[in-house]
Amino acid sequence: MGKFSRAVTSLHFLAKRSLPLVLFLPLLLYILAKEYWIQPSPKPSPTLKSTSPISMDLNTQLAYEFAPFLRLYKSGRVERFTGTQVVAAGTDEITGVPSKDVVIDRVTNLAARLYLPQSTAKDEKLPILVYVHGGAFVIESAFSPTYHRYLNSLVAKARIVAVSVEYRLAPEHPLPAAYDDAWQAVKWVVSNCSAGSGEAWLAEHGDPGRIFVAGDSAGGNIAHEIAIRAGSEKGARIRGLVLMNPYFWGKDPVGSETRDPGVRWTMESTWSFVCDGKYGIDHYLVNPFGHVDMWKGLGCQRVLVTVSELDLFHERGVAYVEGLRKSGWTGEVEMYETKGEDHVYYLTYSNSKKALKELEVVSSFLNRP
Repeated sequence: MGKFSRAVTSLHFLAKRSLPLVLFLPLLLYILAKEYWIQPSPKPSPTLKSTSPISMDLNTQLAYEFAPFLRLYKSGRVERFTGTQVVAAGTDEITGVPSKDVVIDRVTNLAARLYLPQSTAKDEKLPILVYVHGGAFVIESAFSPTYHRYLNSLVAKARIVAVSVEYRLAPEHPLPAAYDDAWQAVKWVVSNCSAGSGEAWLAEHGDPGRIFVAGDSAGGNIAHEIAIRAGSEKGARIRGLVLMNPYFWGKDPVGSETRDPGVRWTMESTWSFVCDGKYGIDHYLVNPFGHVDMWKGLGCQRVLVTVSELDLFHERGVAYVEGLRKSGWTGEVEMYETKGEDHVYYLTYSNSKKALKELEVVSSFLNRP
């Protein structure tokens, strides 16, 4: 069986089980890098003109393929293959949790989906969670079935007000757009927690002294940057930070992290793609371990990092906890590890014993005095 056939067979194995491809980012990157090494085509030069009498339509000329998520064509057209499905807000039939959508910034189309626990008493004050979804910075949505289901479950379990951020995606909006959107969303939450503000759910039920930021995978990466900004800029005070299987990387391997050159090349290439080449693979946004001096001012009091044993990012999550403890930061940090599971397994197998246990851990963290 050829290299391409092996990669396709692996993807077919996942597809037959109707599992969201975004949840298998590290595994898929490994398969494609090791077996097929998909490389980007050179970007077209604006100074070159075709001398051929037959010029291909730029809409069909491939500029970059971020398999299995999307293709970018030389015209700028983006073709996504997964992570585009959305569901409407409303009252969840299983948990009874109501949700609604709000627009935060009409210029950038920054939006969010808000969640409130069932049977919330008048003026009952609850912790606020600003949640940042994953998806390799290029796919998924706060409105997707995967994240809508997860937020309904978490809000019902933890009894919190949740704000799930619909941030701009790359490559149409390269980083730092996602970071800026998430930071703006946090500041919007703070400004809407006072009586008489624009958003009633936050004004009536949000406790401004208990604001948390959480994210999974790429969302965990973004959440870390929000905590950094909260410590160095005015506009928000954060009680705690939850990083779930966070997306971090770097030029040199950490711990027992893979040394496979194909995997490492793919991670570096795709990172360059999502930030349009602005930041190298050791920039603090993707590799904070080389910039631990910044962690001293991390703008929160408590941090929870969850890792999965089989996750490509496992070693980075462990190193984050160890690095934070040695950085001089004065808060509390803890790690929760799930054995025998891969990247963000709790989104795929949300009703499994391990997923429900992790949900309990996150819920307890958000409600700790």
